[in-house]
Amino acid sequence: MAGTPTHANRVANFCVVALIMAFSFWIRILVSFHPYSGAGSPPRFGDYEAQRHWMEITLHTPIKEWYRNTTNNDLQYWGLDYPPLTAYQSLLHGLYMHALEPESVDLNTSHGYETPSSKFLMRWTVLLSDAFLFFPASLCFIMAYYYKQMTKELAWALAMILLQPALILIDHGHFQYNCISLGLSIGATAAIISGKDGLGSVLFCLALNHKQMSAYFAPAFFGHLFGKSIRCHSPFFAVLKLSLAVIVTFAACWWPFLYSKESAFMVLTRLAPLQRGIYEDYVANFWCGSSLIIKWKQMFSPVTLAYLAMAATVFAFIPCVMEQILSPSRKGFLFAMLNSSFAFYLFSYQVHEKSILLPLLPASLLALEEPQLYKLMTSCAMFSMFPLLRRDGLVIPYFALSFLFFLLANWPMLGQRKEHNLANRLTIWHFMELYIFLVGFILILAYMVLPTPTRYPYIFEACITAFMSVHLVIFMVYANLKQWSISYGKEKVN
Repeated sequence: MAGTPTHANRVANFCVVALIMAFSFWIRILVSFHPYSGAGSPPRFGDYEAQRHWMEITLHTPIKEWYRNTTNNDLQYWGLDYPPLTAYQSLLHGLYMHALEPESVDLNTSHGYETPSSKFLMRWTVLLSDAFLFFPASLCFIMAYYYKQMTKELAWALAMILLQPALILIDHGHFQYNCISLGLSIGATAAIISGKDGLGSVLFCLALNHKQMSAYFAPAFFGHLFGKSIRCHSPFFAVLKLSLAVIVTFAACWWPFLYSKESAFMVLTRLAPLQRGIYEDYVANFWCGSSLIIKWKQMFSPVTLAYLAMAATVFAFIPCVMEQILSPSRKGFLFAMLNSSFAFYLFSYQVHEKSILLPLLPASLLALEEPQLYKLMTSCAMFSMFPLLRRDGLVIPYFALSFLFFLLANWPMLGQRKEHNLANRLTIWHFMELYIFLVGFILILAYMVLPTPTRYPYIFEACITAFMSVHLVIFMVYANLKQWSISYGKEKVN
């Protein structure tokens, strides 16, 4: 709340924050009782088994073998394909699992291990990661960026971050640890907004070293920090300080793998597998969405597609980087994160359905300033991920969380004064929200109840991703225009 808070206000604020966090944690626990990726589906199972297997490998094999194909580490069976910090996290969680249920991470004999007790313990590794990293990072951001807002607005903004349905379903339903890399990214953003650029650089490097997809935000961080540095009293030393922070952090994370060029290269090749193709399954980005008309995979080789994707991605994120170099600002930085992650999600190589969580993060941070954009992006993300979540058996939590998010996201509008007539409140955003909801719901309903055509077995998934990808491109254009309008002091973009 603006002004100097009294003791009673501080207590009230603390209670509100505690209730939001407790409710958000409780929702995560409820989702964790539902199935996960690959449950009871041998021989490879799914992402749950991948995470468990990495605990097994990091716990029982030498560190130099973590990314190598050996007798005890078959890279064809869920080999590690994330940076070193994920491996260290797997080792930490592996120690926890070994202490409480050793059989769950036994070397070579625990593949597909799915006892009720081990599933309970595995779920809690994600829950605790969320509670100790993502939750406090989100609160730090809210206090750093929205400190002038009223308590109820701060509470709503915090709820929009913590109750993002796509993230909850992927981490606590499907089973992943996105909360760690995203939490580090939020912490880095909060630090930079607070003027602690060195700390922010370290935290973002840690995010990069946990999941390489954090690079979706890298152009925005570079543009903003470079733009600030060249305006310092000593630009050279400002850049040098940040460069040292980056080099030292990367060196610390990669040190066990730097004993030879071959060892470091081995890890790098695991992080960028070109053989997987330009996209996997059906993802709502440009390449997959346009594949209904243009058969990219048939027209070009994987290497050529990789170059095309790289060129398109760079072309897409250059405007947001240049804006921050020319006119760095806190709000512009958040839009740059959004636009940069949009560029990677829509145009880069090897994008997963789950990568939509990256653009959703800065959108959630901007929820109080761009609520309609955030709601529309969340709708598109949820519809685009429905085929994946349905395969995981998460239909019930999918609809439950979607309904909860709709109620919470519309809370400010529902609280408006009654004398505001309907015409004043219904804008193009609201019509677009209704239109996307109706079309999206019809598409997923058809996907659930209609028989799949033999000739086109994936026609419903293709239609869903194509429809959502078109709108995500529109949102990216809007967000870029909005970011550049900040430089010229214009708060509204038509």
